[in-house]
Amino acid sequence: MDDPAEDFASPAPVFDGHNDLPWALRQDFGYDIAAAALDAPQPRLHTDIPRLKAGRVGAQFWSVFVPSTLSPEHSVVATLEQIDCVHRLASTHPDVFELAETAADVRASASRGRIASLLGMEGGHSIAGSLGTLRAMRQLGVRYLTLTHNDDISWACSATGAAREAGEDFGLTAFGREVVAEMNRIGMIVDLSHVSERTMHDALDATSAPVLFSHSSARAVCGHPRNVPDGVLERLPDNGGVLMVTFVPKFLSEACRAYAWDLREKRRELGLPVGFHDTAPDEDPHAASEFAAWQAAHPAPAATVDDVVRHLEHAREVVGPRHLGLGGDFDGTPDLPVGMDGVAGYAPLLESLADRGWSRADLDALSWANAMRVLEAADS
Repeated sequence: MDDPAEDFASPAPVFDGHNDLPWALRQDFGYDIAAAALDAPQPRLHTDIPRLKAGRVGAQFWSVFVPSTLSPEHSVVATLEQIDCVHRLASTHPDVFELAETAADVRASASRGRIASLLGMEGGHSIAGSLGTLRAMRQLGVRYLTLTHNDDISWACSATGAAREAGEDFGLTAFGREVVAEMNRIGMIVDLSHVSERTMHDALDATSAPVLFSHSSARAVCGHPRNVPDGVLERLPDNGGVLMVTFVPKFLSEACRAYAWDLREKRRELGLPVGFHDTAPDEDPHAASEFAAWQAAHPAPAATVDDVVRHLEHAREVVGPRHLGLGGDFDGTPDLPVGMDGVAGYAPLLESLADRGWSRADLDALSWANAMRVLEAADS
């Protein structure tokens, strides 16, 4: 098959695996897309149109994420609101964004100079245990499902859930394998970011189609459980899947990972909430003040573009250049590596890799062609 990147002038555009802009638009702007003023630099976000253009983004999986702490019925409603947000984003800026589902759609959007906008659902809680809901989400254009988010669900173990913390990684249940089989049947990509190591292996055993890790890095370089161990990476060539390396500092740097752990334990010690939000309107003001003082006395270390490079170079040694991609997790993390200006940050990363001897073919595979191959496989 011809390399899809050959359809465009070199270098290839970026096809990113995960951006949480829809949730940021909900949290910061109440879904008022006009108020977000994305056509100008938007310092409250990692994502705006000028930086998307500077980063040469040609296709984006927008995460239609909702927290796994929501009840099942509220998870489904909130996911539908997130899908609606992406539709309204495209209709508000039709000269920039174009809704896409298939690889052919992505190519057509890129040929018109639009950013192909695809939907990725982050967490199996969003289907509320229902294969019918899974199928309905696919009919609404969702192209991947991340099997879990931060918490376990009844049919899949998370990398950061209670079961794994208790040393009881249960992987995929029989229903979880049914979900994977149905995803294969309806052309929804299995995303294994966020899941436990056993769930990764169980899903790779169950799937008949290539998988994505939409926003994960290499555990051999940074030992965070959200990252992918080499024993799983080694299975990607046979599966045809892709690791889309992410830019979250605590997944990139051991110093950042250790700091995030210390921060979490300090919050627990003070009785403050720990989890996705890490804030609550009714939290103890004295404890919150004490935590702020602790943070001031313990400044966070920083990750750098070089840390991202280390993950990519390690993963390339394990799986080769045809099984790597980019999944920034922009607007899904409070901090970014030094030298990355939001979604404009792909440019310095790709330049750094070129300086280290990555060929144009390998860079184009990383930024575009590998993700396209997984999408094409799901289309077929």
